[in-house]
Amino acid sequence: MLSENTAEMQTNPQERRRLRRFDMRLQALVRLNPERELKTETQNVSARGVFFYLDGALAAGTLIEVTLTFPPHITLTDAVRVRFKARVIRSESPLPSAKVGTAALIEDYEFVRSNAGNDFFEAARWQKPS
Repeated sequence: MLSENTAEMQTNPQERRRLRRFDMRLQALVRLNPERELKTETQNVSARGVFFYLDGALAAGTLIEVTLTFPPHITLTDAVRVRFKARVIRSESPLPSAKVGTAALIEDYEFVRSNAGNDFFEAARWQKPS
């Protein structure tokens, strides 16, 4: 499930990536806007980018939000949920009927607490009355 693509990086002289990509099949939720979310699975992830497949192409430059969870066997601790803002840098479709590969550059990220919905109510309960 997790392997480095170092052989591919070394054999392709036109490879422009400076950071290692890791083959990771992780469930992901891609949000295009508040009303449109798509479920997918990542193919590989690096410190600055992510690659996954969708049913349709996204235009280069499209801003997206991606949420995924790194499982304990990757983090070597508890599962870690991450949400990041990314910009689509390319879409590629090998066959007309196949899913479209989407590469996105991560611009910003945040760690998401698994019980984030409860934090608001806890904070409100402990807030000093005015």
